[in-house]
Amino acid sequence: MVKYTVVDSPVGPLTLVGEDGMLSGLYMHEQRHRPPQERFGEEDPAGFGAVKEQLAEYFAGERTVFDLPLRLHGTPFQRTVWEALCEIPYGETTSYGELAERLGRPGAARAVGLANGKNPVGIIVPCHRVVGSTGALTGYGGGIDVKRRLLDFERAPELALFPPGERALT
Repeated sequence: MVKYTVVDSPVGPLTLVGEDGMLSGLYMHEQRHRPPQERFGEEDPAGFGAVKEQLAEYFAGERTVFDLPLRLHGTPFQRTVWEALCEIPYGETTSYGELAERLGRPGAARAVGLANGKNPVGIIVPCHRVVGSTGALTGYGGGIDVKRRLLDFERAPELALFPPGERALT
């Protein structure tokens, strides 16, 4: 069964989508490659407790790695890229080309970029940590401004995106 809820966050509304108790989507309001609303199933405003809690901890600067059951739909190559994204340390970046080399596909930087852009659970699978070969911020489904905010925040978590004492996602 597919269910969803929308939560406010420091980077705007996030639509959380789950299948059989596993997170299968985290979409920003204006996200590129966002599926149509009717694919999100029935609304479950009371659900997604662990996801909301871990996102709140992340935005408060208290969590650097997510530990959630995920159900990611994609090609085998996309899933390989998404797994590799989770290995990029908090507060660090890598380029599309470097990621392609790590995957043993040195000529596949463009394919890595396309798979990165189709990541269905941004933030949790940290596609925002991938930059261009010169270090320039390139492409992000939620917009370059959101990517910049997330990277700046991860480099200086003391500048938490949540004001002190305001940790709940609503």
